[in-house]
Amino acid sequence: MNLREEIKLVTGTSNRGLAEKIAAYVGAELSECTVTRFSDGEVFVQIDDNIRGADLFIVQSTNAPADNLMELLMLIEASRRASAMRITAVIPYYGYARADRKDRPRVSITAKLVANLITTAGADRIITMDLHASQIQGFFDLPHDHLYSSVIFNEHMASMNLSNLTVVSPDVGSIKLARATASKLDADLAIVDKRRPKANVSQVMNLIGEVKERNILIRDDMVDTAGSICSAADFLKQRGALDIYAACTHGVLSGEAIERIDKSPIKKMLISDSIDQSRRDLPEKFEVLSCSELIGEAIKRIFEEESVSSLFEDQPQPG
Repeated sequence: MNLREEIKLVTGTSNRGLAEKIAAYVGAELSECTVTRFSDGEVFVQIDDNIRGADLFIVQSTNAPADNLMELLMLIEASRRASAMRITAVIPYYGYARADRKDRPRVSITAKLVANLITTAGADRIITMDLHASQIQGFFDLPHDHLYSSVIFNEHMASMNLSNLTVVSPDVGSIKLARATASKLDADLAIVDKRRPKANVSQVMNLIGEVKERNILIRDDMVDTAGSICSAADFLKQRGALDIYAACTHGVLSGEAIERIDKSPIKKMLISDSIDQSRRDLPEKFEVLSCSELIGEAIKRIFEEESVSSLFEDQPQPG
């Protein structure tokens, strides 16, 4: 089967640059697609190429604005009506994942709602990367390949040859990710105990582990307002840490996050291109690593009906 002739890739407007890199790795052209807005702001989507019988992969992150989610749903629905053979939603950043449980009265479990919407729209398979909570995989009653960016960040950090390295989890939720990173880099592990009085507001309380006269890598799945990671960096510096690096898969970077990180003790901020950063003027301390080869390899293996499990070798282990 000829990969160029049979595989089809489509993207909305959330992250066309990443979709183009993925297409180049896979060896296929992006199918033409029209995404416009009516005068009242409603989204209009049309796939311009013939996709009948195609193994179709739709690349679209669902970060804000909500139009990105609507584009994904409409692209899936349009593809189903256009008789695509199989529709795989490739979601490098799965938005709305932070609302993954009912932890207070009368709140929406939005991560499950979005999973239902994607399923109802007509997706046959899902590819995601570094979900905010791994159990979100169970919200889908579809085949789901959950990729881990650890292989990208671990290789990059290993190439920096940092001595006396301690990997730090900025909160309890990232312990598994930090532990897996520390194991791969043969580094020590430390945990920052953080209390969050309300959403997007954090206060550092305690430290588990030793960071004095150690180089630090703060590892997390995402950075939004950067309040947590900058508070952690300040706290670690006060405890005698040397150079502080941070690696966060998804660079949401809302509000004053970029300025906050630029003024923080963080020496280098690593993020992936799961969210489009091309429209932002990032300071020099930011470095964007591409996840296109990881996602592209998963797409190729799914298309060729090969195992994807070897891509999970750096995943955080349970327990």
